[in-house]
Amino acid sequence: MKLLRVGEFKNEIPAILDEKNKIRNISSYLNDLNPQSLNFDTLDKIKKIDFETLPEIDPSIRIGSCISNPGNFFAIGLNYKAHAEETGAKPPDFPVVFNKSVHSIVGPNDNVIIPQNSKKLDHEVEIAMVIGKKAKRVLEKDAQDYIFGYC
Repeated sequence: MKLLRVGEFKNEIPAILDEKNKIRNISSYLNDLNPQSLNFDTLDKIKKIDFETLPEIDPSIRIGSCISNPGNFFAIGLNYKAHAEETGAKPPDFPVVFNKSVHSIVGPNDNVIIPQNSKKLDHEVEIAMVIGKKAKRVLEKDAQDYIFGYC
């Protein structure tokens, strides 16, 4: 199941991409995809919906960012050996954690806004894990139990 936010910028509605690759409106069940609404209970409710009964949305509609109003966006630098080598850096002994502006999150076909005084941009694609419940010192074998989804 793939959850989406579709529509004009800042006016997106929640939707789902069904098994037939049709975009369906789920706004009658959920106001938005945000940290307050995204949880395992909500996901269980969505799974019980008969998607065939939902209004179909024009497939040419803009797909927005995967989540609105995210709290934090943390990243791991040099997270695989080949990337470290291409930058000329030694792979770190411990993860290099940094944060990115949550305002930099855009939809898959949206323009990337280049700051006016920028001289150089680094082109990367990020994948984000949406953590679905509070976690602290989780064992590696249990980590998947805390992942709500991916963006």
